[in-house]
Amino acid sequence: MSEIVLITGGLGYIGGRLAHHLATRTGMRVRLGTRNPAQKTPPELAGCELTHCDLASRASLEAACRNVRFLVHLAALNEIDSAQHPDQAIAINTGGTLRLAQSAIGAGVERVLYFSTAHVYGAPLLGEISERVIPRPVHPYAYTHKAAEDILLAAGREKKFTAIVFRLANAFGPPIRAGVERWTLLVNDLCRQAATQGKLVLKTAGLQPRNFITLTDVCEAAAHFLGLEEAELGDGVFNIGGRRSMTVLEMTELLAQRCEKVLGFRPLIERAAALGPGEIQTLHYSIAKAQAAGFQPKDALEAELDGALSFCGRAFAPK
Repeated sequence: MSEIVLITGGLGYIGGRLAHHLATRTGMRVRLGTRNPAQKTPPELAGCELTHCDLASRASLEAACRNVRFLVHLAALNEIDSAQHPDQAIAINTGGTLRLAQSAIGAGVERVLYFSTAHVYGAPLLGEISERVIPRPVHPYAYTHKAAEDILLAAGREKKFTAIVFRLANAFGPPIRAGVERWTLLVNDLCRQAATQGKLVLKTAGLQPRNFITLTDVCEAAAHFLGLEEAELGDGVFNIGGRRSMTVLEMTELLAQRCEKVLGFRPLIERAAALGPGEIQTLHYSIAKAQAAGFQPKDALEAELDGALSFCGRAFAPK
């Protein structure tokens, strides 16, 4: 019998892409956790099993974890909802993770991979950031993820299961289906702007540095670390991002170039004026630790942008 991997938030932005990747590229059986028991399995994930998985319900979590070997935990309140409702962020992102960890232990889950965020290090992200940097989260989304990390890593140290934490940089790329609401993410928002408005509007001058990683590389990273020998995991905490950082403006200009190829026009870029010359800000989001464990991102930014633009052209462009 093939191994079962449970993905909480399995119908979400990263979850859908990861489910499709694991179902088509590995021998694993994928179980999709969703808090909506009336949800139907989308056609794109027809080979996956759908299960009720509500972070507020211990009973649903225990049932979802049954016979599971690997657990990928993605379900969480997003950054916008966390800022508006920090009490709910604590209850779901942190309290829900505690209930999930207890359920996983009871079910004998072998390995738990948790998707955290680079923003546990603080904001803005600047300078050299490796896993040795002390986290100083300031946003409800970030500090609830950091608390969730601690819960899972503590269970890992007690040998309840093997715990892996991904501190994820800015992921981008097309979702598995149009109904996934992650169009507030910078690159995804710009792709949708290109398809619907024919221009790219930045709220800033775009000079702030960001580290970007394609969803394709995110999926490859998850598959790699799920299959890695425990001795190669160290303390289990890994920065996951691209090989180099770039400014928001540089990414926007690259997207405009790809738009000309994919959608047949080059959108104008509108941005706020820079407030004086200022000091040049830099970011090196170090992924050396993940690379030493064998993960090598392909950094195929153009291909991922092309896919996102094509998706937005099909899903959102005026008819």
